[in-house]
Amino acid sequence: MKSTALAGVLLIVLGVAALVYQGITYTKRDTIVNFGPAHVEADTQHTIPVPPIIGIVAVAGGIYLVVAGGRKAAI
Repeated sequence: MKSTALAGVLLIVLGVAALVYQGITYTKRDTIVNFGPAHVEADTQHTIPVPPIIGIVAVAGGIYLVVAGGRKAAI
């Protein structure tokens, strides 16, 4: 498989993943109270949103690279 087509397949997979998950969620542990030996901590979840247009552009670019890689190999 040519490197152009491989990059295209990778872009398609990442684009579909961006469309399915629509964001990256992570958990952060924050210290609420720190009073001597007593500690109160809370876990908070944060989400970094990924706009759907990024997934659409990645899929379209991946399809273009796969088609362009296929044409280049045929010539």
